[in-house]
Amino acid sequence: MSRRRISKRAAGGGALIALGLAILVALAGVWSYAGPGPKAETGDLTVVTLERGSGVGKIGHTLHAAGVISSAGLFALAARITGAAGELKAGEYEVKSGASMARVLADIRAGKVVRRAITIPEGWTSGMVLDAVNASPVLTGTAAEPPEGSVLPNTYDVQRGETREAVIQRMRDAHDKLLAELWAGRQPGLPLSSPEQAVTLASIVEKETGVASERPRVAAIFVNRLRAGMLLQSDPTIIYGITKGRPLGRGIRASELAADTPWNSYKVAGLPPGPIANPGREALAAVLNPPKTDELYFVADGTGGHAFATTYEAHEQNVQRWRALERQRAAGGR
Repeated sequence: MSRRRISKRAAGGGALIALGLAILVALAGVWSYAGPGPKAETGDLTVVTLERGSGVGKIGHTLHAAGVISSAGLFALAARITGAAGELKAGEYEVKSGASMARVLADIRAGKVVRRAITIPEGWTSGMVLDAVNASPVLTGTAAEPPEGSVLPNTYDVQRGETREAVIQRMRDAHDKLLAELWAGRQPGLPLSSPEQAVTLASIVEKETGVASERPRVAAIFVNRLRAGMLLQSDPTIIYGITKGRPLGRGIRASELAADTPWNSYKVAGLPPGPIANPGREALAAVLNPPKTDELYFVADGTGGHAFATTYEAHEQNVQRWRALERQRAAGGR
């Protein structure tokens, strides 16, 4: 056999070996990508936080350092081949123990971050809002108490590592956007000269009734009183002057009704100097587009709602019924 033939056979054998090795490497890569991933060090989940602005390389290294993928380089390569490299989303992720690299990549591409939320109920004061934001263990930094009435009550998604200041700013931005929309579509002729006055009146409406369907009716009564030059006579304004809106824990005393504070709507005509809480969407909408009514009075009716009246005489009858109910309940509680 000639040397040329031996050389050709050797070259052919080397090529086959190289091809075989390439196939093995490819299969190993496919297995590393699509097969089971590393087990969690403890428990069934590993929490990984991907920072904003991280490129695919840094994301791969973060995941590898956390022990949820076997190779940062393979992750980056797979992300580029699949077109996911430019679609990876920052945030906090919970990776199941043994999840494949393909699953991890798909979840980050889809932005399946851990959902954490802070709920701000209608009628909370800004002090209460700040307490809730400060209580979140996943947020960072400090934040100043926002001005009263500047936050829109809602449920807000938050992410681990986000700053408290940024979260409060999102709440304020949502308020500003909604208020601008509602103010632009307000009813003509309202006795309100600015969006800020609308927020102040809406905060009173919010604190006066916990029944959503009553908000428009209560708003109409306060608008009618402002037009008539009547005192608003709202108990929540008294409480705000005492505790800045925190629950009083008792009834209002006669001396407090006569207190000389700018919040005392039993003595000071018109609106108080600012909001007494953070009103929600429905209270703001009710104030800026109240129904047309002649009603001027309302009092609790014992069911959680209120009895409404157009005349003072009818209102006094409602008040007497409420006081009789209070006496009846007090006697039954002995």
